[in-house]
Amino acid sequence: MNRWEHIRKLLLLKVRYATASATATVVDYALWFLLVGMGTAATLAHFISYPVGVLLNFYFQRKYIFNLRRKLRNTFLMAMTISAIGWWAGTALIALLLELPFFAATPILAKLLVNAMLFFYNFYMKRYAFEKRFVEVD
Repeated sequence: MNRWEHIRKLLLLKVRYATASATATVVDYALWFLLVGMGTAATLAHFISYPVGVLLNFYFQRKYIFNLRRKLRNTFLMAMTISAIGWWAGTALIALLLELPFFAATPILAKLLVNAMLFFYNFYMKRYAFEKRFVEVD
């Protein structure tokens, strides 16, 4: 496979991943907005809403995105560990960003920025959990 075909396949995989992730993220955000609207602090709302999106995302990744090359139990444990690290890091980053006046006034921008960073972390780490590889394509 030439380099451009490799890049094209990797981009298509990321598009499928992004579509599935967007769906799970809509659930995450809907729950986050609901909780914030009910008076929950933005950081706590993220702490609650993120795991819901993670579980939904695992289902999508297993069914539509990645080829399972490990035992399902091992993949699930790895994926949840990866997500837990992202969950903790995302919560910490949101808390740090909310210390800045700009983000304190617009906490949704802090959540958007953190989600953008977590997208790439999650894609490559979850791909490794499912397929035992980071970049290669079939």
